[in-house]
Amino acid sequence: MALVLTEEQSMLRDSARGLISDKAPVSHLRHLRDTKDATGFSREFWKEFAEMGFAGLLVAEEFGGSGLGFVEAGVVMEEIGRTLMPSPFLSSAVLAASALSRGGSAAQKSEHLPRISSGALIAALAVDEGSKHRPLQTALKAVRSGNGFRLSGAKALVVDGHVADLFIVAARTAGSPGERDGVTLFLVDPKAKGLSTERTIMVDAHNAARIDFDQVEIDADHVLGEVDQGFALLEGVLNIGRGAVASEMVGLSEEVFSRTVTYLKERKQFGRAIGEFQALQHRAAQLYIDIEITRAAVLKALQALDGQFDKAAAAVAVAKARAGTTATRAVQEGVQMHGGMGMTDQFDIGFFMKRARVCEELFGDANYHADQLARMRSY
Repeated sequence: MALVLTEEQSMLRDSARGLISDKAPVSHLRHLRDTKDATGFSREFWKEFAEMGFAGLLVAEEFGGSGLGFVEAGVVMEEIGRTLMPSPFLSSAVLAASALSRGGSAAQKSEHLPRISSGALIAALAVDEGSKHRPLQTALKAVRSGNGFRLSGAKALVVDGHVADLFIVAARTAGSPGERDGVTLFLVDPKAKGLSTERTIMVDAHNAARIDFDQVEIDADHVLGEVDQGFALLEGVLNIGRGAVASEMVGLSEEVFSRTVTYLKERKQFGRAIGEFQALQHRAAQLYIDIEITRAAVLKALQALDGQFDKAAAAVAVAKARAGTTATRAVQEGVQMHGGMGMTDQFDIGFFMKRARVCEELFGDANYHADQLARMRSY
């Protein structure tokens, strides 16, 4: 398949770019940070965003969505990366919608997917429990109790968990941390007795949460997928999230590159624009090449998720690892080429640098995915 967008996908990109750049530029994130906004994103804009159909991109038409694919979701994520737009799109419209669509019962889909599609319900995926992404190390306990389960433990770095109306929680119903078997996904009400949520504002001014479970009772009807066999479903959803975050990093990298090139043309030193110096031209050219190669790798991964989902893991690992290293290089070059001013809060480059660092960690950094790829290839 050609590594280019179709006409329809290009139109979707243009629509998303116009809306996001107009309503949620970087100054929007800066305002939310400076005012210490309690939500961390604009609910008014999220409503408008959902009315445009973006919240339902991955939801089937029968549940009020568009029934589009992961390439289309990646297109929107790339535009989000350009302006660092804070929103529940990743957590709710991508991760939660995918989990429910792929593993939910008919009743669960009918109850939750229409509300996710309309933007009325915000759902969040709770997986990690430590400082690094290690889904196999899931240790939160789910013990059988009556007609359901009792959850005990904690989750960290739950993106948008502080505003979620529904949690999708990975818990261990059997086995030990490190084993694939024994992981089960649960749909959990944030208001359930014994559950507490602590908002954690990340370094990039986006939001996550820490969730503590103290003997939280869950009915058997709230199991998502199969008991003890939820890791395959979880890994598939995480791969979708990895492709989405990689797309965001492509948009972030390209925006940083564009801003840096503009600065190289405007900033003068020794009577010349600094962009005339060959050393900086070489560095800019190399960054451009890196971004284009990464864009192709990410699009290939998204196409694999759409076409051969069960065989897409390797392509996704390459894309996430590559996107992380490219975004890191882009923001480092951007800050350095802006000189000392690049380190000040006056310039927006610092916002991109911080977001790139968070995106690198989300769902596994470059080292994690290099290791995963080596294991897939039996190295």
